Amino acid sequence: MIYLRLIAESIRFAWQALRANMLRTLLSLLGVTIGIFAIISVFTLVDSLERNVRDSMSFIGDKVLYVQKWPWSFGGSYPWWKYFQRPEPTMREFKLLDRNLANDAGVAIFADKGGSTYKYRSNSFSDGMLMGVTYDYSKVSEIPIEEGRYFVPQEVDASRNVIVIGKEIAETLFPYGSAIGQELKVGGQRFRVIGVVEKQGENMFGAPNFDQMGVIPFGAFSKMYDTGPDGVGTTIAVKGRDEDEGLQELEYEVRGMMRNIRGLRPRDDDSFAINRPEMATQAVTGFFDVIGLAGWVIGGFAILVGGFGIANIMFVSVKERTNIIGIQKSLGAKNYFILFQFLFESVFLSLIGGGIGILLVFLITIIPQDMMKISLSVSNIVLGLGVSAVIGMLSGIIPAVLASNLDPVIAIRSK
Repeated sequence: MIYLRLIAESIRFAWQALRANMLRTLLSLLGVTIGIFAIISVFTLVDSLERNVRDSMSFIGDKVLYVQKWPWSFGGSYPWWKYFQRPEPTMREFKLLDRNLANDAGVAIFADKGGSTYKYRSNSFSDGMLMGVTYDYSKVSEIPIEEGRYFVPQEVDASRNVIVIGKEIAETLFPYGSAIGQELKVGGQRFRVIGVVEKQGENMFGAPNFDQMGVIPFGAFSKMYDTGPDGVGTTIAVKGRDEDEGLQELEYEVRGMMRNIRGLRPRDDDSFAINRPEMATQAVTGFFDVIGLAGWVIGGFAILVGGFGIANIMFVSVKERTNIIGIQKSLGAKNYFILFQFLFESVFLSLIGGGIGILLVFLITIIPQDMMKISLSVSNIVLGLGVSAVIGMLSGIIPAVLASNLDPVIAIRSK
């Protein structure tokens, strides 16, 4: 009970100090408010941006290896001349990998072409994407069907003219009815719609999604466009199992099998690239770590100013209440009681400043955003309050020690 009374009394003293000189206190707390606002707003923006980027990159799948001609690059110079003469992955290589890999959860080959125009009677959808896939593509990348169904193996094997379309294409071509069973035209060929994908929405950096895409069997795509060395680029996607170790083993297995298929000697460099989504994730994480560090630096200077402001308030409070401290000590109050009383007061004042900063961040998050959804997480709220509490303790520790060490006789005589 004594500690509860101590906390309650400290809060009451802090509130009295706040009311006694409102302007001075608010100006002193402004540094903490600005500092916490800077740190938490940066962290909130970073978390929201990182979440939106990861969502935008979700189309590349999870635990997937991509066998391609070109390696992915994230910054720095790109030696394209080293990869220019590499051959594209072929259907033969896909079939051999699909038949012989032991640690995979699915293998698919796909190719896509932009700038496709979809037509149905007088309606048309321009600048869409057309993708040709093999059956196991649904294992590599999730295709959330809203209406209709995905391909059956017989349709893919027979290269039938069936198509699964994105929501935007469906809404544009068939605004007044269901698209299922209708025939549309793309690339000069007629396709029967068998499925419509759930709406994905816009994503960061213009990353592709299924809203503006049609998916057809790979054989049907190959009839329309050349997928050879001088044609549309192809990609072999290999889905790994859930274990990280298994994915590493799968990468070794894919690399060894591809080198064997292409007849590469031990000293020859790979004539293909094996790209992993983790490469993009690591690049994104490194970028946001730098931004987060910048937020700490910017906010740190403001918090430093705020800390000195709170320390100034506490020194003034000790001076104004020296007589009261003497009376408390003469009545038996221990040094630690006085110490904790002023320390709690300092922390309480700092929490007020930090709470205002967090409130400002929250008010920003409720403003409708077109680019991305910004949300204040519980972890960032806890971080902001935690930093505020630490600043309060550091700012109030010296005044609290001075107050706890006052001589009661001298303190009572002071005016």
